[in-house]
Amino acid sequence: MQQQALKVRSPETQVSSDPTSAVAMIVPSIRMLDRDAWDACFPGEIETYDYLLAVEEAGIDGFEWRYAIMREGDEIVAAMPAFLCRYALETTLEAGRFRRTVEGIRRIFSGFLTLRLACLGSPCTETASIGFHPDIAQARRPKLFAELLNAFEAHARMEGCSLTALKDLPHPIPSGLEPVLAARGYAEIGGLPTACLDIGFDTIDAYFAALSSATRKDMRRKLRSRQEVRIEYRKDFNDLLPRVMQLYRETRERSGLQFEELTPAYFDGVLKGMPGRSFCAMYFVGDDLLAANLLIHDKDRLIDKFFCMDGQKGRSHNLYYLSWCTNLEYCLNHGIGRYQSGQAYYRNKVRLGSRLTANAMYFRHSNPLLQFALKMMSPLFAADDGGEVTA
Repeated sequence: MQQQALKVRSPETQVSSDPTSAVAMIVPSIRMLDRDAWDACFPGEIETYDYLLAVEEAGIDGFEWRYAIMREGDEIVAAMPAFLCRYALETTLEAGRFRRTVEGIRRIFSGFLTLRLACLGSPCTETASIGFHPDIAQARRPKLFAELLNAFEAHARMEGCSLTALKDLPHPIPSGLEPVLAARGYAEIGGLPTACLDIGFDTIDAYFAALSSATRKDMRRKLRSRQEVRIEYRKDFNDLLPRVMQLYRETRERSGLQFEELTPAYFDGVLKGMPGRSFCAMYFVGDDLLAANLLIHDKDRLIDKFFCMDGQKGRSHNLYYLSWCTNLEYCLNHGIGRYQSGQAYYRNKVRLGSRLTANAMYFRHSNPLLQFALKMMSPLFAADDGGEVTA
């Protein structure tokens, strides 16, 4: 079936005679957009066009991909990735009585607390970047964002989505953009923070020296088993992909928060689609692969995308903590100034020296009464995965 874009013009644009007036478009595949034009809106971003293409082509069940852009002539001047799905509201809940109650009700009423969602952002990116072409003045950006949001909301209605959202916008939101959301009645809900560790040290010993004495002692104890582990950096999975997926599925089952379920095509696609900017660190004891760590990077930042581990054997060799130090050593050896370790288990990452950047989600239901109810209930659904490492 031929892919077509939904074009949405604002009323102001419709009457404008200026040939450079911005036109909003929602397209179903990033292949319909120029790679350089898209990436120009996201300077300094690691999860670029190629990463989003790998996500799109991974065959992740339950998601329809969209790309919202504002175009002036041949240039993309504003852009955001997006997705459509059926969203269970308890997704961000930790395991407990309330979550079990919701799941029990759903076994009888399958649609309970499940809504058709249209969301700006991506379930597979670290945060939701609102991209603007560098030549677009700051003063113009709120208006472009408002027009892009108008177009996406119109698309959501056309697709039968009652809930519209923006996922994991980092705080502080760029100046002038939050009033656009407030004017449309979007409610804010806290998301998981992003953990980053600045590489302000020259050696791992210097890193340890900056930790608390208890954490330093604990880390040195955990790394005693390092000599038993063989670490390999791989640019492809080859015949090890089935084992990596087994580790991934086991790790996912142990996690309290589950949204998307990644596929072999995702892992393989990231490595093949981002040569020189991605790799997998693999941890062997003998010939047994016990852990795999998918990472992407540029010259300034290393992002830990997924760490998958055999629960019992991996813990006995403290592979989570070994991988942490291995990634810091990679940064030191390659002159990378920041290690970004994602959102899960953030309390433990703070203990290991990371700082946190707040993220927020914004949502709006098309029914005002349901929007009010969801807003009142939103503290129950605020994401919190700060507990102990379960990988």
